[in-house]
Amino acid sequence: MEFQALPSRIGQVRRIISAQLRHWRLDALADATALGLTELLANVHRHAAPEGRAGDGHAPADKHCTVELSLAWNRLTVSVHDHDPRLPQVHGSATHEQLSTSGRGLALVASISESWGMRTQPDGSGKTVWFSLPVPAPVDPAP
Repeated sequence: MEFQALPSRIGQVRRIISAQLRHWRLDALADATALGLTELLANVHRHAAPEGRAGDGHAPADKHCTVELSLAWNRLTVSVHDHDPRLPQVHGSATHEQLSTSGRGLALVASISESWGMRTQPDGSGKTVWFSLPVPAPVDPAP
């Protein structure tokens, strides 16, 4: 799904993703998926520069990105691709960061996911940040 990572659109994307998870009968993953996705989209909104404008100091509202869900081998992977090739910085709980009110989104994604990562596109056209969640085993109905 391609869209602009604007605050008004992030809620809409979360609802679409939640509907897809219900369709796949993965309701148990809805909260973690929504939280991780919100963090990744907030990073695009705050930090990513559109194609051709990385690092020029401008932050236009045109923040196109693509969200992809992949369900394979008992794992749900959520990927967000944007056009800024700069990789995000991971902030943790270092002493100078303890009083910070932001900057821990990727640490949060790491804590809720089974695995996560980021990669630049080989042609320099952007990056992808992703996380994976284990799919819970189906519950057998009572006899």
